Amino acid sequence: MNPTIEKFGYPATLVREFEHWMVLARPAQVTLGSLVLAAKSGVTAYSALPREAFVEQADAVAAIETALAAFVAYERINYLMLMMVDPNVHFHVIPRYSEERSWGGVQFPDAGWPGPPRLDAAAKLDPEQLRRLTAEIASNFR
Repeated sequence: MNPTIEKFGYPATLVREFEHWMVLARPAQVTLGSLVLAAKSGVTAYSALPREAFVEQADAVAAIETALAAFVAYERINYLMLMMVDPNVHFHVIPRYSEERSWGGVQFPDAGWPGPPRLDAAAKLDPEQLRRLTAEIASNFR
């Protein structure tokens, strides 16, 4: 466990756990279905991950894309490795779409479409909404 994983709400936001990675629902939803793919290791350099983590990352990405395709029917998907505020290895996974999505009575436009995602335009969910969203996204993982 590392501070970045905890910052993104673990364990409440855990969608799927792998040996080297965790998939978390992103508390601030840039677009509907925004996730965080976080390395469980405490390293702060991508190159410092063990070789096995890189191999397993392919499985995690495939699972993410299958689940999000079923959940939100994205048109594109962005993986952002920013690591400025939260230094442990992680990616922000942002499903992208040209037409607004709706879930749980909340509208989720893709404010940056077709350009870069607008991280500053994220919808902030209350704890109960985030719990329900996490469970629904998790139910799409196989």
